[in-house]
Amino acid sequence: MRATAIRRTVLTASAVSFALLLTACGGGEQSDEGKDAKGGAKSDKPAAKALTAAELEKLVVAQGDVEDHDIKKPGKDDVFEPGSVSVDKAECEPVAQVLSALPAGKPAASAQRLVVQESEAAKKGMPPMEELADMTEKEAEEASIDSLDITKTMTSLWSYAADGAEQTLGTLREAGKKCAGGFTMTVDGEKQQVAKVGEEKLTAGEGAVAWTVGIKQDAAVVETKVVVFRQGATLAGFSSFNIAAVTRGEAFEQPTAVIDAQAAKLG
Repeated sequence: MRATAIRRTVLTASAVSFALLLTACGGGEQSDEGKDAKGGAKSDKPAAKALTAAELEKLVVAQGDVEDHDIKKPGKDDVFEPGSVSVDKAECEPVAQVLSALPAGKPAASAQRLVVQESEAAKKGMPPMEELADMTEKEAEEASIDSLDITKTMTSLWSYAADGAEQTLGTLREAGKKCAGGFTMTVDGEKQQVAKVGEEKLTAGEGAVAWTVGIKQDAAVVETKVVVFRQGATLAGFSSFNIAAVTRGEAFEQPTAVIDAQAAKLG
């Protein structure tokens, strides 16, 4: 299920009726010694080398890396096409990009995986009709939503040349602050109102940004967890949501198990 389709599923789930639910299956100052012969600034350490796509494929999380999570390569219909996301405020474009599991800036190479975690209720699926018939309307509705207790996380690795990863993370950090009050984004021709970009606390890699991004859907606000951390010349991005939580209007946690597993593989 592609990122577009996943998010649309979430938006639909938050709006559908009970009947539909039942049928739903930096750097400091430098001295002269820190400059080259032409007077330009020279780093104290060599710039990190951008990893190739083949190298990223070996480092991105894989099946078996995260207990009780299904991990697979996303298909063509699982991801957004470059250029399919636009914003009304240029300073908010980096947020919209990583929210949509697209890279901010221009990475040299990338790799992605779709990570899915299902609760025990979701693994069982919808209760049989005979069981639903014996429930109250409220019980049947809760059972139906429980079957949607699925957290989906698009996990991405983006590799940048020179100090591109560090610069891009800084750009993301500033964009999150500037766009905290929201903005309008257009995805595949459909306008969506981002109501908030709320900062969260997260420690990972050599620096990280973490947000809860709320998107207006009718009278509700659909939340997505977005995390990006840096390790050397590579950024790891995560765009995650839980369908049942969205349907209930409840908060859900960051996909810490996925983040920790990816951080461990990047070293």
